[in-house]
Amino acid sequence: MKVSVVVCTYAMDRYDVFSACVDSVLAQTYEPLEVVLVVDGNEAVFERVREDYGGLDDVVLHCNDENQGISYSRTRGAKIATGDVVAFIDDDAVAEDDWVAELARVYDETDAIAVGGHVAADWVTEKPDFFPAEFYWLVGCDERGMGEHMAELRNTYGSNISFRRDVFLNVGGYDENTGRKGDRHIQAHEAPVCIRMANAYGKGVIYNTDAVVHHKLFDYRGDFRWLVFRSFWQGYSKRIMDLLLPEASGDKNEYLQQLLLEFVPSRLSDLVRRPSSAKGQQLVTIFVFTAAVGFGYLYGLAEVDRAELTDEREAPSGA
Repeated sequence: MKVSVVVCTYAMDRYDVFSACVDSVLAQTYEPLEVVLVVDGNEAVFERVREDYGGLDDVVLHCNDENQGISYSRTRGAKIATGDVVAFIDDDAVAEDDWVAELARVYDETDAIAVGGHVAADWVTEKPDFFPAEFYWLVGCDERGMGEHMAELRNTYGSNISFRRDVFLNVGGYDENTGRKGDRHIQAHEAPVCIRMANAYGKGVIYNTDAVVHHKLFDYRGDFRWLVFRSFWQGYSKRIMDLLLPEASGDKNEYLQQLLLEFVPSRLSDLVRRPSSAKGQQLVTIFVFTAAVGFGYLYGLAEVDRAELTDEREAPSGA
């Protein structure tokens, strides 16, 4: 079974991080492996990529004519790929040597159509005391309560997810209403494709916690104000998700219920038994982030129109 790994990038100022990601993919123990590198409309970056990786076997290069966004770029990479399975990793993550082997093992041993793995937080700066594990999803890492090993989830995160290529393309790939495009970033872009996949095939994503990538978290990702705004836009993104795929709302409600009825009471109990400043800060932060998500959702209710999203989705993409 051939696996194609798609890595997308767009900016020169993160090239060193992107290069570390690509090198970790090239160092995988699994064969046969293809690496597809997609540069999102930046010719200078593409020239550097071609210089560094253009002469390598089983490495395919592509540059979009203009900045199209991460969702377009990933789907484009999957179309270019020739593997039976297409895997995705963010350009600011580093994969463990057996990452692809662990993903492939699940396909070999089960009837899985999508497999994801564990996204571990790799703090480039010191982890802030106030940051609760329940909100690691804000920075694209696995949060507390993500799921059990080999459980079937709706989706894992974009830095560690794979699909049978024909399944991924049959359901249309990533929705271009979501993901990063320049300064615009509608989050949770794995969920729509996974929901469409579940609707079409009746299956979710198998969560193999032994397939590990380390997602780099730079200084700004530990900034409280940035994280509050991130929470707000997560709420806004969830409103868009509800418009595009109304069946997505159940997952949001389940998470909120687990957060408020399980995690918050356990934190309160632990704080009473073994008080500390960090525990108190994290408990307060849970409520602040939750409120910010709620305000973002309310903003989306007022601002986002279903017809506008439908028009964008149906407009020619130039693919």
